[in-house]
Amino acid sequence: MADTADGLVARARSGDSAATEVLLREHAPRVLAVCRRLCADRGDADDAAQEAMIAIVRGLSRFDGRSSLSTWIYRVTTNCCMDELRRKRRRPEPVDTAAGSRPDTVEDQLVGTDPEFETVRSESRAELARALAGLPEDFRMAVVLRDVADLDYETISEITGVPIGTVRSRIARGRGRLADALGSGTDSPSHPSDRSEQR
Repeated sequence: MADTADGLVARARSGDSAATEVLLREHAPRVLAVCRRLCADRGDADDAAQEAMIAIVRGLSRFDGRSSLSTWIYRVTTNCCMDELRRKRRRPEPVDTAAGSRPDTVEDQLVGTDPEFETVRSESRAELARALAGLPEDFRMAVVLRDVADLDYETISEITGVPIGTVRSRIARGRGRLADALGSGTDSPSHPSDRSEQR
């Protein structure tokens, strides 16, 4: 399986469009999920995901293999999200548009009918999105990479460029703030494997 994956990456790096499309389809759901959690606004998230996919395609030939492909993809994705958030701060608030004015979202284009994104929006999801949006960016990124992207501490450290201890602290503090914002009592949300990693 690893050889097949490595071969796919090699073909994509050499300009094989079919291999590139397979890689994009494989990683698009997680890329979009990360963007949706890092960018509170759906339109901003879709724009960031679109930019991430473009950056991934353009950057594949320069991917040197020093990190795993997924780590590199998440680094590209988080950078695109941060760029989108910075652009949003600089531009004036747009006039409200009618619902449905973005019929062809990046979700439609990249993941099609993937069942992961066919669930009905619930009030709890909206509350979680608002709570995440209220976190400082560094806390939000750490929590999203851990709990949405399902990455380990070492990989998050590599993506964010901060020590593992800082990653752990940001995740713990971010989860604590989420628990407070959601009124979930004294126990903050945690990743299923956190306890085993801390042993």
